[in-house]
Amino acid sequence: MPWLRNLVYLLLIVLLLPKLIYSAVRHGKYRQGFAEKFLGFVPRTQIDASKRCIWFHAVSVGEVNLLQTLIQEIEQRDPQCQCVISTTTRTGYELARKKYAPRTVFYCPLDFSWAVKTALRRIQPHLLVLVELELWPNLIHFAAKQTKVVVVNGRLSANSTRGYRRLGFVIKPTVRQLDHIAVQNDEYYQRFLSIGAATAQLTVTGSIKFDGAQSDRQNERTVELKRLAGISDTDFVIIAGSTQVEEEKISLHVLQQLLPKIPQLKLVIVPRHPERFDDVARAIEQTGLLSGRRSTITKPLDPSTKVILVDAVGELGAWWGLADIGFVGGSMGKRGGQNMIEPAAYGVAVCFGPNTTNFRDIVEMLLANNAAQVVHDQTEFEQFVLAGINDPTKANNMGQRAKQFVHEQQGATTRSVDILFSLLD
Repeated sequence: MPWLRNLVYLLLIVLLLPKLIYSAVRHGKYRQGFAEKFLGFVPRTQIDASKRCIWFHAVSVGEVNLLQTLIQEIEQRDPQCQCVISTTTRTGYELARKKYAPRTVFYCPLDFSWAVKTALRRIQPHLLVLVELELWPNLIHFAAKQTKVVVVNGRLSANSTRGYRRLGFVIKPTVRQLDHIAVQNDEYYQRFLSIGAATAQLTVTGSIKFDGAQSDRQNERTVELKRLAGISDTDFVIIAGSTQVEEEKISLHVLQQLLPKIPQLKLVIVPRHPERFDDVARAIEQTGLLSGRRSTITKPLDPSTKVILVDAVGELGAWWGLADIGFVGGSMGKRGGQNMIEPAAYGVAVCFGPNTTNFRDIVEMLLANNAAQVVHDQTEFEQFVLAGINDPTKANNMGQRAKQFVHEQQGATTRSVDILFSLLD
């Protein structure tokens, strides 16, 4: 079976080759880590063979950030336990290198049998931990021959479930090779059962994303960003985070509409994808408003700056602590929404568009607690901003309900680490 999967992967690469080449040339994707991805030559110089080793695989930025509380608790319980981290995307890799140094960070090998076997031989992990969901059959097949394999913070969308069901003859054996699957909620529990998992493999732990959320607006990073951004206590700050083009257009237009009447407004835009930073900068320039780019800030910005483009990876969590109004991106288009837990944890008055399928359960709970609001278009977003300015008490109460909701959901990290150590032991 592994050789058949190798053949399928090679055929897919051939079919996608024009697109891959275009992305590599136009956006710089896929260039890094060739030996790691295709051959499995992952770094091992810092790995101590005498210590227990946990290999975490986190696909991109969101999953990389999620690891922080897990790794902290693991190393607190067992300082001799070493954690290594693999990622798939360039942005995830760069963030992991910055966030988890001096730990070993590398690109995860593609799911070719020779690559995953080489990587496993070089790392010799005592545990392979897949964050959220990465069902790569060859990786799981060969890892299960020499170590334990577990999914943490597991989630499975309705679309993925339908796809996996169609591939049941391939996916079910892969799922059954997992030693444990720690899922976020009962809905995901049922979906994993439907694609072949056994009840003995599954535990509902809650979402680790709640545990990693910062709630103190006076944390060192947020205070420093406030100073650099030239933001005063009298400013009213809108942050549009993890944005796609739809949220950027809406935010900029609303700012232009309201500034003549409300001069204390400021807008911070944090695009989801680094390759779009320059495009967003050009869109901001076209407004004619005084603006600044995070990458060029060396001293505090002029207080009259109205728009700040955060063209940096991994900072959004700290920026949310400056928001009076939070607009969570990826929710006006087709992406399915981005993480709204971080602004909620700060007590921000949070809104997002109608397309939040990626966080449907969290959205449902926030809305049920009157701790967030859906805005369907530019007009509704403008009304949400105006309501926050005209009735700050109401906006603050919404934010405090959101903060309390996040606090009540915490604890998944400890439950997940308990599972990991039970497998290690």
